[in-house]
Parts: sequence; structure tokens; C-alpha cells
Amino acid sequence: MNKIKSYFKNLWNALWDSTTIDEKAEAALKETKSRLSEMKKELADVKNAFKNVASQSKDVFDAAKGKKRKGRKPNNKSFKKNKK
Repeated sequence: MNKIKSYFKNLWNALWDSTTIDEKAEAALKETKSRLSEMKKELADVKNAFKNVASQSKDVFDAAKGKKRKGRKPNNKSFKKNKK
């Protein structure tokens, strides 16, 4: 009885080893992990960009209220060419 049981166990394992379901599942898992890591990077970039947009929008609202511009002053010097 044990020989028959071990024979069918070995046969069952051989059948499962010959299928490509496991290999396809592993490939899908690998692809999912790589896409997930790329999405994390992109979300971090979007988060940083949104912070920048939020700080810039405050400046727009201040300008609409009539407040002066913050930051660097514009360089209004005119450059004259040397006349000979």
C-alpha cells in the first residue's frame, strides 16, 4: 500500500513540476513588484511637485491681494555696448 501511495505522490509531484503555472505566477509577481516600486518613485515625485505648487499658489493669492512680490528682485540694469 505504501508503494502505491508513494507512486501516486511522485506522479502528482511530477505533474505539478511539469506545468508552467508556477513559472507564470512567479513572472507575474516579479512584474508586479517592479511596477509597484516604479509607482512609489513616481508618487514621491508627485508629492514633491505638489508641495511646490502649493507654495507657489500662496504667492498667487498674495499677488491678487495686492502684496508685493517675495524673493529675488528683478535685475533691471540695461547693458550698454561700448561705442568706439
